[in-house]
Amino acid sequence: MEFIFEPEQPSALKVANSHQQFAIRRVYCVGRNYAAHAREMGSDPTRESPFFFCKPADGVLCAGLDQTIGLDYPGQTKNFHHEVELVVAIGKTGANIPVGEASGHVWGYAVGLDMTRRDLQGQMKEGGKPWEIGKAFDQSAPMGLLHPVSQTGLLDHAAIWLQVNGRDRQRSDINQMTWSVAEIIAHLSRYFILQPGDLIMTGTPEGVGAVVSGDEIEAGIDQLGTLRVTIK
Repeated sequence: MEFIFEPEQPSALKVANSHQQFAIRRVYCVGRNYAAHAREMGSDPTRESPFFFCKPADGVLCAGLDQTIGLDYPGQTKNFHHEVELVVAIGKTGANIPVGEASGHVWGYAVGLDMTRRDLQGQMKEGGKPWEIGKAFDQSAPMGLLHPVSQTGLLDHAAIWLQVNGRDRQRSDINQMTWSVAEIIAHLSRYFILQPGDLIMTGTPEGVGAVVSGDEIEAGIDQLGTLRVTIK
């Protein structure tokens, strides 16, 4: 096959304790999936159907072992927010997946940050417009090492936390998600055929806030290690 220009190599996550990498196909994100975060964003935290948005695969910044990612402060914003999230990697094709079978599609887990231009997102929300300008920009999804489910087991509960300059900002447990990982996969698969290489960012707990140039972020989830980011 002849291309007009040479295609870029796919974005990929490094796999813990392995030389292999996980090629990224799509990045799906779940909105307002922790009740306390929904409240702090001014929404009703009832179990309405989950809703989704996407980030570009090449917006993922992939950390290596013991590596600190340098993240550029993005343009066109004065309110740049952190959101720590459990990332679920899909390893098997499926559509209309029953909840009881959804866990079989999980390949692994990682710590991720849904970085957000909050002021731009707010402007879009007020106008009833899509969120992409606030969510789907370059370098908007730093992620740590990917841990295979064969090593971690299925994660139903695990502490999730984020610090900025050594001080707590976010601290919760993934068992506080409104919609479980299995429910998220089942619901998402009604609308998209999930494929190996898909990532799902499963929502963030309360405590989101702004960062500025020079800030150091450290985020973690039990069994998945930590992710360190410096805002440039």
